[in-house]
Amino acid sequence: MDTQAYSGIPGWVRALAVLAVVVVVLPLLAMVLRVDWAQFIPLVTSESSLTALGLSLRTSAASTLLCILLGVPLALVLARDTFRLQGLLRSLVLLPLVLPPVVGGIALLYTFGRQGLLGQTLDMLGLQIAFSTMAVVLAQTFVALPFLVVSLEGALRTSGSRYEAVAATLGARPGTVFRRVTLPLVLPGLASGAVLSFARSLGEFGATLTFAGSLQGVTRTLPLEIYLQRETDPDAAVALSLVLVAVAVAVVALAYRRPAAVRSGSGKRTTAPAPAPGNVQ
Repeated sequence: MDTQAYSGIPGWVRALAVLAVVVVVLPLLAMVLRVDWAQFIPLVTSESSLTALGLSLRTSAASTLLCILLGVPLALVLARDTFRLQGLLRSLVLLPLVLPPVVGGIALLYTFGRQGLLGQTLDMLGLQIAFSTMAVVLAQTFVALPFLVVSLEGALRTSGSRYEAVAATLGARPGTVFRRVTLPLVLPGLASGAVLSFARSLGEFGATLTFAGSLQGVTRTLPLEIYLQRETDPDAAVALSLVLVAVAVAVVALAYRRPAAVRSGSGKRTTAPAPAPGNVQ
């Protein structure tokens, strides 16, 4: 037997894998067959559709940047630091993964709304977050942040802290170690997490509807436009759904292609070399 060709996968496991693919692919195929291809371009290029798509792309990009700004330090603390209630903190950070999005929207509303926890303070500052474009960004960040934290924390734990320790013994300050050693080591994980966060933000619906509403050009993202079109023009809803699926597939494919780019031709993962004394300052 060729040991290199042996997968160790039983036949019944392959059968269940095929069934899983059918469960995922069949509904998508049904949607593709339902599309009115003769009117596809006019349906997806209407003014409301293009406005919703543009808003979704802008807010998803903004929320992804916010996820990176907040998620990188959080993942680093969870992966490298040790403190009491660390497990509780991790559970709270990952809670949006299992929490119904509408519950997240209600929580945000009672935090940043006019009658919320910070409502009076925001009013004094002349800020109104609820039912604004900023509310869309916050709702997307709330649901997408765990994806970046999970991806990056796993990359940090896999890479270990040996190179950081070497850099520290050579006299590098913590900020320098983080910038010149840690980030390059976990860059593939950071890129994958950012892409997945963008994809999750792009498809966010429940928290956005609850916290930001559905105001055309302000808070009506593409998922909300699809929901609205489903009641008035089902053909447009199906066409826009296909556009959203295509964008999501491209984003996820990009996320899973990046880790492969850091593999060498022999199939082994390449690892950043230890910093030389003259390179760490």
